[in-house]
Amino acid sequence: MNLAGLSLRDLEYVVAVADEGHFGRAAERCNVSQPTLSVQVRKLEATLGLTLFERSNRRVLLTEAGQGIVRQSRIVLAEAQRLLALATEGRGSPLTGRLVLAAIQTLGPYFFPLVLRPLRQQYPLLTLSLSESRTAEIVEGLRDGRIDAALVSLPLPPVGLAVAPLFVEPFWLACPAEHALARGGALSATEIAGPDLLLLDEGNCLRDQAIAACGAGSSVGRHATSLETLRSMVAAGSGYTLLPALAVPPGPDPTGLTVTRAFDVDGPGRTIALAWRASDPRAPGLANLAAFFRAHAPAGTAACRDGAA
Repeated sequence: MNLAGLSLRDLEYVVAVADEGHFGRAAERCNVSQPTLSVQVRKLEATLGLTLFERSNRRVLLTEAGQGIVRQSRIVLAEAQRLLALATEGRGSPLTGRLVLAAIQTLGPYFFPLVLRPLRQQYPLLTLSLSESRTAEIVEGLRDGRIDAALVSLPLPPVGLAVAPLFVEPFWLACPAEHALARGGALSATEIAGPDLLLLDEGNCLRDQAIAACGAGSSVGRHATSLETLRSMVAAGSGYTLLPALAVPPGPDPTGLTVTRAFDVDGPGRTIALAWRASDPRAPGLANLAAFFRAHAPAGTAACRDGAA
C-alpha cells in the first residue's frame, strides 16, 4: 500500500461519519450523495485492509481499528489546513506569521513605541521580532535572510533590495543652554560647522548625514557611541550635536542644561524607508506594510507621497 491510495477527501468522509454516526447526515455535511460517500468509505477500508465502521440498520459504530484511523485522520486534516494557511501567508497581504523587523539604532527606540499598538491592531496575526543595528549590518542581514524587513535611512547601496520611502525626519540642534547657538532666530545648518560639533562613531549613517548637513570635515568634533551619550555630552557642556526629530524630548529640558532648536524650512533631515529583499514572495504584503508606516508617519515628520522621497 502507498500514499496514492489515500485522499484527504476520503479522510473527511470518515471523520464526518464518525462525528454524525450516520452515513446520510455525513453525506449532507460533506455535500455529496450518500451512495458516493458510502462507496468512498468502503474503498478506503479496502485500501487500508481494515473495517472502520460497524454498520447496522439502526446505527453506525466505530470499530477499535476505526477509532485509531479517525484520530489520525483528524491530525492529518488539521495539518492540511495549516499547509493552506502557510500558502495564504506566502501570497502576501495581509502579513501573518513571523516577521523579523530591524531598525537603525538612531530610529528604533523612538519610532517603535509610537507605532507598535496600531501595528498590532492592523496585523493581529503577525508575530514581530524586533532588532536594532547599524545600516551595514542590517543590509547584510537582509541579504542573507536573517532580517525580513528593515527601517533604514536613505540612501542604501544597490544590493537587490526593494526600498519604499516612508517619511522625512528633520534634524534638530541640541546645545548647552549657555552656548551662543542656544539663542537667535531661524537657524541655518552652516552655522554649526565648528569644532564643537559632536558626532556618532564612524559606521553610523547619522554621523555621515550630520557631516553632510553642515559641510564639516569628517574629522571634526568628538565622538559618541549612541544618541543618549551624545545628549549627555551636550548636557555636560562638551559641545552641540544634531538629533533626529523623534529623539528630541518634548518640552524644555527639566535640568535646564540643554536647549533644542529647529532649523529653518530648508534645514537638514533624513528620509526613512522600509527595505526588504526584492525576491521575497511576500513583497505585496511588505509594500502594504510600508504604506501602513507611511500613513502613521509621526508628528513632526513629513510623509512621503506615494512612496517617493
